[in-house]
Amino acid sequence: MKRRGSMPDAVRFRSLLLAALILGGGLAACRPPADPRPQAGPEGRPIEVLFLGHASEHHHSAAFMPLLAGPLAQRGIQITYVQDPADALTPETLAYYDALLLYANHDSITADQEKALLDFVASGRGFIPVHSASWCFRNSDAFVDLVGGQFASHETGTFTAEIVRPDHPAMAGVEPFETWDETYVHAHHNPDRIVLMERVEGDHREPYTWVRTHGEGRVFYTALGHDERTWSQPAFHNLLAAGILWAVGDAVRAQWERFEVPTLTYEDARLPNYERRDPPPKMQRPLTPEQSQKLIQVHPEFRLELFAAEPDIVNPVTMAFDERGRLWVVETVDYPNEVRPAGEAGDDRIKILEDTDGDGRADRITVFADSLNIPTSLVFANDGVIVAQAPHFLFLQDTDGDDRADVRRVLMTGWGTFDTHAGPSNLQYGPDNRIWGAVGYAGFEGTIDGQPFRFGQGFYRFRPDGTDFEFLTRTSNNTWGLGFSETFDVFGSTANNAPSWYMAIPDRAFQGVRGLSSPIGSTGIAQFYRMHPITPNVRQVDVFNGYTAAAGHFLYTARAFPRAYWNRAALINEPTGHLLARAWLEADGAGFRAEDGGSLLASADEWVSPVHAQVGPDGAVWVLDWYNFIVQHNPTPEGFETGEGNAYVTDLRDRSHGRIYRIVYREAPPYQPRSLSKDDPEGLLDALDADNMFWRLTAQRLLVERGETDVAEALIERVGARRMDALGLDGGALHALWTLHGLGLLDGSHPEALQAAIRALRHPAAGVRKAAAQALPRTAEARDALLDAGLLRDPDLHTRLAALLVLAEMPASTEAGEQLYAASTDADVYGDRWLAQALYIAAAAHPDGFLAAYRADPRALPPDALPPALRGSSGPAAWQDLPRSQVETWPTMPLPGRWEGQGLLDLDGYVWFIRTVDGTAAGTATLHLGMIDDNETTWVNGVQVGATDGWGESRSYTIPASVWRTGTNVIAVRVHDRSGGGGFHGDPAAMRVVHPHGSALPLAGPWHYRVERQTNAPVEYTRPGELAAHVAYHYGGPARPLADTAEAETPDQTITLRAVRQQIAFDQTELTVQAGALVEIVFVNDDLMQHNVVIARPGMLDEVGAAADALAQSPGGAEQQYVPRIPGVIAASDLVDPGQTVRIRFRVPEEPGAYVYVCTFPGHWRTMNGVLNVVPATS
Repeated sequence: MKRRGSMPDAVRFRSLLLAALILGGGLAACRPPADPRPQAGPEGRPIEVLFLGHASEHHHSAAFMPLLAGPLAQRGIQITYVQDPADALTPETLAYYDALLLYANHDSITADQEKALLDFVASGRGFIPVHSASWCFRNSDAFVDLVGGQFASHETGTFTAEIVRPDHPAMAGVEPFETWDETYVHAHHNPDRIVLMERVEGDHREPYTWVRTHGEGRVFYTALGHDERTWSQPAFHNLLAAGILWAVGDAVRAQWERFEVPTLTYEDARLPNYERRDPPPKMQRPLTPEQSQKLIQVHPEFRLELFAAEPDIVNPVTMAFDERGRLWVVETVDYPNEVRPAGEAGDDRIKILEDTDGDGRADRITVFADSLNIPTSLVFANDGVIVAQAPHFLFLQDTDGDDRADVRRVLMTGWGTFDTHAGPSNLQYGPDNRIWGAVGYAGFEGTIDGQPFRFGQGFYRFRPDGTDFEFLTRTSNNTWGLGFSETFDVFGSTANNAPSWYMAIPDRAFQGVRGLSSPIGSTGIAQFYRMHPITPNVRQVDVFNGYTAAAGHFLYTARAFPRAYWNRAALINEPTGHLLARAWLEADGAGFRAEDGGSLLASADEWVSPVHAQVGPDGAVWVLDWYNFIVQHNPTPEGFETGEGNAYVTDLRDRSHGRIYRIVYREAPPYQPRSLSKDDPEGLLDALDADNMFWRLTAQRLLVERGETDVAEALIERVGARRMDALGLDGGALHALWTLHGLGLLDGSHPEALQAAIRALRHPAAGVRKAAAQALPRTAEARDALLDAGLLRDPDLHTRLAALLVLAEMPASTEAGEQLYAASTDADVYGDRWLAQALYIAAAAHPDGFLAAYRADPRALPPDALPPALRGSSGPAAWQDLPRSQVETWPTMPLPGRWEGQGLLDLDGYVWFIRTVDGTAAGTATLHLGMIDDNETTWVNGVQVGATDGWGESRSYTIPASVWRTGTNVIAVRVHDRSGGGGFHGDPAAMRVVHPHGSALPLAGPWHYRVERQTNAPVEYTRPGELAAHVAYHYGGPARPLADTAEAETPDQTITLRAVRQQIAFDQTELTVQAGALVEIVFVNDDLMQHNVVIARPGMLDEVGAAADALAQSPGGAEQQYVPRIPGVIAASDLVDPGQTVRIRFRVPEEPGAYVYVCTFPGHWRTMNGVLNVVPATS
């Protein structure tokens, strides 16, 4: 049984350790000449430990690391977490750390990684292998020797390891403790070691903790640590802390001794307990900026610098830098619930912060504007700033040069105000000279520039004067992030488990295009769920341990960080986790995927709440720390009230703190400050070649706003100069092109400029080719130039995507259609989600040439050969009435049996099964199909006889006498498998037809089958010719009607169930249905986040919830709609977007009882559930 103990006082711990080390001596760490670790002054420094875990949930390093990191951070030991040996075991990475802690199951190590590790330890650093580390890297005898032994076998049990060398300095402050753990037995023991703890079992004494040396370094190993029953124990933290402090050596330890760590203190407070913790959480008291900074960790190759703090800045929510490099910050003390009536002044402000003496701290604070009410974003435009302050966008301007706004006017109005954390945000000047932004579910409803708009969460853009507004794409859930790459790829972040989002195709491209089943041009791309806090004290509403409040998605677009960051690292704030995350963006066809990059900044101070991070003028990453213990907005917990901003009301929301930090790379080149001005065009032209996109984009904006064409020649020259950096990018040429565009010089009025853009279609930098295509006028001349340059065959798929979308907006031509047809058979195109859709869209704009080439191709796939999902994209196939001769051409599959084992490997989607049987008597019959995974609809002789939603339910349907025939009968079953195994999986004897006279006709055996549609395929098209045939089907003649579907059986009972707005709850907690009835639940999602409905057998709430929690952390969880694949789940809906409705039809089990219904979206099941009372059927 797990025993909990109190943590020893940190001062007492250090005193005991120091005394033991003095008595025990020790090896001095040798500092090599190239040692990049900082040498601390009198104030000392923390110990830096690199924790190498793995991605597995067995020995769940990502979950257990915070259990250790939080307590150790309060002792001055800072932990940086990585999961890939390639990210840890390099000389360059290891050089910054005092020790490496290994807790993982990595099978092998490369020769270079082995050498890096051995050299690291031999140079005087520490190595702390824990538990399963002794089974890592089994291809390396040197690694086994380094550890001192290798795991051989284990049982499990509760035990207390005996300390056999209490006098050893690595045991200072360590006490024996009881724990449940795996009972390791080791082999390949290295005799060159000192055993400190043994596990005693009868007469056997197994070495369980030992130390050894390697060169000038030290190794500390313990076999303890299988799961949280050990990792959560303070005594285990003491053991590892003592081992680390011994392993790092005397010199590092002496610096650590001088490092004073603040003590966290707590008090009782009325706090929400969304996680239902026992005991409930307490409130940590705030720390001074200097104290808090000691509990904030950045990677040791960086340093954290405080730029500003209270009282100079409070509640900072967003920031931007002007052309002079000055920081502008929005403060909002009115957030979240002080929503003022129209015309009433608020208490919020915009401040300008300057460092005038170069010491790295703000020393001049100017209030640019006050009396604002919950402003959420600002962007520079037209000698002023545009400020998002729902319901308005304001334009503020200083006209007399005193840095105080004296002009204030409404630019547009209609932004939603009912929820203050779901409004507009992230206003940014885009490379296309438009203002871009994001908005959450508060959305917009109003008129802009004479045109009505109504939309929810997503991205949008408009001209700086407020005209030409365009809603670009819909996102999921609440959205508070936007970012551009250096080649103008568009990303964002949303709350509720979608921290990285990619927009490939804007909504306008789909307008008027028929035949595409899912015209949505953006998607979540995060390949990870879990964040990596360094404290277990994380309070979240849902998506527990994940990204429930992701904010911001700026990319690192400068060159003052290591190369791995350049145009690749996305900066994602997660205030509930007290961290700034780093995601690595990797090209994936014409799209991207975001890989887990861990945390760039993380804190053990529970008030630290990063809400905004971006690259500053100096190439450092600047971070706004909201510094507030309460960051949760809604839903309103039980016993609390909801305020005007739709946030729960509490006096604990702080209005007196705020911090601004810079994350600086220690090896960054010196920064040379710039100050740009419209009065200095030469300086602006020079800034187009800056190595920081901030300066390039700012120079572009000022040149465009300046409006003078005297720079045209220089811009044209820069486009043609072809100066590429180490990444193959030419930022100067790209921004010169967009500057020409913004000055109106690419519309044909300036032939030299247009020709420069046309020549740029052949630029060696893919990003410049892409920009040239996007900036071209939509004319026949530009179209022909684009085709002639071969961009439809561009080797860079993102450039090819841009070319296709641009071509779709250009005048129709035969040649364009012919080239599009030729491109349609390219596997890179039809096999890519975004390129396939873009080519379809472009072909729809150039149909004559495309269709002529299609008809002239003797190898073209005929439209009739298309899967029904493409021929009738909005409706299902209707194969229940197919002629017998056609069905008999289908292949057969023996049933029952899951289809993955019978040729349909890894297929989720719709499959039809048809069998012809002979009836021996007329009358009412009963059809038994057994269990089917997941859902099915069944017809007999073309008449639907039943449908069931739920993979664990056995199907039995009545066949009316009017349907069942003497002689030939056709049974057709359309099976829909959402994920995992699919098909029939019951007992063969359960598949039968019971005749009217009682005899049974077996149905097990061969059935004809055909795949209607695969839903888990990454693309719609699976073979050459399908994309072209799809276009031909929808554009080769009049629009085809969709196939008729059979009329569904009328349910016995229909129930309307609703999601309660902002409560994570259903509107009914108890429903009653009759056993055996066909029930339809109409689920209406009135909430502002996604939900689903899962129905399960009695007593399964906790089991379903646990499965949902596990599924939430799986990369495939969203594709599975967060529906657990466990026995007892009877029926389930897909995720339902806000404002949408879904119908769930299922046959109620015959056994009465208290069944459950629950939402399994991450974190919702604990509060969003109810009881489905199944009562005996009445006659």
